[in-house]
Amino acid sequence: MGVFVFLPLVLPLTAWPIARLAELHLHPRGATRLLSCVSVVLALCSTLCLGLIMVVGTAQLPNNPLPDGWSDPEVRAAVPYNEVAGKAAIPALIAVAAACTAAVWRHYRVRRGAERALAGMPPSPVAVLPDSIPYAYALPGTPGRVVVSSAMFSSLDAREREALVAHERVHLTARHHRYLLAVQLAARAHPLLRPLRSATAFSAERWADEEAAAAMGDRRLMARAVGRAALVSHGAPGPTLAGFAMPGPVPRRVRALLDPLPAARVWPPVGTAAGVAAWIAAVGTAVSAVSSANSAVTLIVLLHAATPLQGVW
Repeated sequence: MGVFVFLPLVLPLTAWPIARLAELHLHPRGATRLLSCVSVVLALCSTLCLGLIMVVGTAQLPNNPLPDGWSDPEVRAAVPYNEVAGKAAIPALIAVAAACTAAVWRHYRVRRGAERALAGMPPSPVAVLPDSIPYAYALPGTPGRVVVSSAMFSSLDAREREALVAHERVHLTARHHRYLLAVQLAARAHPLLRPLRSATAFSAERWADEEAAAAMGDRRLMARAVGRAALVSHGAPGPTLAGFAMPGPVPRRVRALLDPLPAARVWPPVGTAAGVAAWIAAVGTAVSAVSSANSAVTLIVLLHAATPLQGVW
């Protein structure tokens, strides 16, 4: 495997440029899909390589349940600095598993809490909760529902309420909660993917903004609704549920709605900064996938050769 086993641990850096340029130069629908796909692949590859390194490190520990042949010199030689890297990978992989489990549990707990809050209410597509705290978010399910507090509705006029509901319906129909959960897990698996998580969340909001603005036939109306809601909003109850006016990127969303919408290309032009950044991310993702696959195959062959008669395979 050599140093190639470590490449997936650093290759998420190749996606940073497109994370910074996507909001300016890519259509938000394409940006959301591209960033989430890159995040998931890079996270899977880095986690796989951590697991491969951990196997070598675990086999060196006394009284471990693994076959003795897995600690042979030929196996250890496949990982550079195997004594340090192998043992360091054990707590790292445990931390990844714990962080991802916590993220999934929080997502489940937030959804269950939101569903309980709607218990006893009429099964309408838009649920207006009597609450003095302003918020609005899309609650996925079968069917999904738009949840709005009475305080949020009272802060908007009739047309702005229509824009809010249209925005949240886009989140439901486009299944944005899946993108948000995927990048949340990817960022938990590898800290270098956090910029892609933030960029994907912003792109998903922009996607809903533009689809809702097209349905309303007025981008300025959408910009006004987003800006007014942001002044009072408390956002969504969790990072994997899309909220109408999440704090932070709202000024950029308003400015984007007032500027021309980027063309809905499948891939940005090669000669542009966004095109170069997209290709860098694509190449980095491909190299990460090839490196992790090569490392996995190499280690499997070595472990098979080290335990030919023990019936492990």
